[in-house]
Amino acid sequence: MQTHTIRQPVAAIIAIGLALLLAAGAIAVFAREGTTNPGPKPTVVLVHGAFADASTWTIVIDELQKDGFPVIAPANPLRGAISDSEYTASVLDTLSGPLILVGHSYGGIVIANAAAMTHNASNVKALVYVAALIPDVGEDAQDLQATGSLIGPSTLLVRPCPADSCAAGQDAYVDPGHFREVMAGDLPEEKTKLLAASQRPAALNAFSDKTEFAAWHTVPSFAIVSTEDNAVGTANERYMAQRAHAHTTEIDASHLVMISHPDAVVAVIESAAAER
Repeated sequence: MQTHTIRQPVAAIIAIGLALLLAAGAIAVFAREGTTNPGPKPTVVLVHGAFADASTWTIVIDELQKDGFPVIAPANPLRGAISDSEYTASVLDTLSGPLILVGHSYGGIVIANAAAMTHNASNVKALVYVAALIPDVGEDAQDLQATGSLIGPSTLLVRPCPADSCAAGQDAYVDPGHFREVMAGDLPEEKTKLLAASQRPAALNAFSDKTEFAAWHTVPSFAIVSTEDNAVGTANERYMAQRAHAHTTEIDASHLVMISHPDAVVAVIESAAAER
């Protein structure tokens, strides 16, 4: 009995000690991961803007995937703000789990609408606006770029397109002779020539379609302001980010900040994911 009585508390002490060690180990691992959101990482949905395609996200995609994030960068049709948003919402409908929506430039209008249109609206945990338009209900791209933007008749090329392809019957491109000045002043000239040659046009009506939803009113928002942005305009970006109460990061970059400063863009996206 005496031996048994002595062993019982010793065993209990050993069990408690092991439990404390295991708990300490778990805390250490949790601290190393540096996250307050254990569990699967959210899917990052990257939406490109006008005069571009999903390849503008290539470096960002690579870095996010290396950090363990599922990523999808669907093609933005650039046919009209509402139809583009509906298309993007249909993509979101096919995804499961938490979502971080990231929009560049005109893509900001798309995520502001699509986040509310999708059946998975409750899964959208954050919106990240990258040198982007952040519209309120009833606004369009022209409203938000009225001053401070170099995009206009002198820098655009307009070509006809079939009526069943674009409602206004006209497509807009940035004139290759002005592309670097407007879009990518901090990129090498040879790179900007490639981007200008491969740009996707936006239907003219995409810039006049009125926003129907502004998801930033209810979804936590983050904004990157490019301080040398001649497309949206730096002052416009600051105003919209402030109005949306977005967590804002300023980067000394041109409009195509995700190409010239991908690490900084990734850091903001991952910050948004950590705070969901």
